[in-house]
Amino acid sequence: MTAIPGRFIEAHIIQPIPFANLNRDDTNSVKIVKWGDKERTRVSSQCWKRAMRLYLQTRLGHEAALRTRRLAEYLARHLQEEHDWPADLAERAGRHTVVASGVGGEAPKKKPEEASNGNEYWSTAAMVYVPASAVAELADLAIQHREALEKAKEPKDPAKFDRGQSVIPATEVDAILRRRNGVINLFGRMLAQVDDAKVDGAVQVAHSFTTHATDTEIDYFSAVDDVTDTWGDTTGSAHMGQAEHSAGVLYRYIVLDLNDLHTNLGGDLADTRDLAAGLLKAALLSLPHAKKNSTAPNTIPHLAHLTVRTDRPVSYAGAFENPVRADRHGGHGDPSVTTLNHYAGAVQKLLGESGRRYAAHATLSQEDTEALGTRVDSFDALIDGALTSALTVQETQ
Repeated sequence: MTAIPGRFIEAHIIQPIPFANLNRDDTNSVKIVKWGDKERTRVSSQCWKRAMRLYLQTRLGHEAALRTRRLAEYLARHLQEEHDWPADLAERAGRHTVVASGVGGEAPKKKPEEASNGNEYWSTAAMVYVPASAVAELADLAIQHREALEKAKEPKDPAKFDRGQSVIPATEVDAILRRRNGVINLFGRMLAQVDDAKVDGAVQVAHSFTTHATDTEIDYFSAVDDVTDTWGDTTGSAHMGQAEHSAGVLYRYIVLDLNDLHTNLGGDLADTRDLAAGLLKAALLSLPHAKKNSTAPNTIPHLAHLTVRTDRPVSYAGAFENPVRADRHGGHGDPSVTTLNHYAGAVQKLLGESGRRYAAHATLSQEDTEALGTRVDSFDALIDGALTSALTVQETQ
């Protein structure tokens, strides 16, 4: 086993977001936080963490992970489409699989004849989080026990179901639910119902917030009826509505615990570096997708600052408790960079150099950024430098 001297890699990001609503609450309103006695636009950690996970899976080619309660339905569809099982048998296999698992199943709240789509599937009693390949493995398990499934009765009450008498072996189902991949090793998994399925995440993501005060704006919109527009025989629109948006410069903060990731990966240093590089790239370039077709807020960070620390993470959120004021040209981007630079210098003077192993940044700004370490030309160079510093390892007994 190797020791990693640079345990924590931190990403401090200043990113402008134009008129958008990246993350809505239950009323479709912009999420906010009041801090420094001023209202700020906020993007939740869960929202951006999902964006990072999807970026890892779709852009960087890492194996996908599946988070769902619709495992029975997904398995049934897989058996029908990939193995030509009849629908009733495939659905029975899905139901028996979820009730055999340690997670357990929940019967539909509606009878099939009452459901709007003509069928109501069983769900797992809690959300499962597994590699996407686990569905194919569960299908193979069902195929092995097809004869028994064909003779089996439908499970009635999940709460009274005896897993020991399951048509599908419960231990084998749980073994598949314990599977993990790179994405799960990074972000972790809570699955208390299955023994040894819990994975401690290696990534910390803070709620992003604007470095300055923001106002929420109401966007009134209407949709033209093309026939009415062509004929010109009446006035009015086919639809009217309104939606909340805001704009601002966000401070984003992400921490990767390389020790925890290394442990989750069983001590494989090459996999640790590969996944860490992917995570940092996703941290810099991912973006939540809410309302993307109507706002296209496809910005990149104005500044990305990476640090490697040996002792503990240090957020620079305190730099913005006092809201940043726009500069004489009206923008908040460069003033946010300047504020971050001043705060980082003050923090490092207070803490000393013992805990910081690496500091560098890449930015579009021309402001003084000396306290943020070496200025590099690209995000790739920034990530490579941080990982090279953090993963310069020495063998331990």
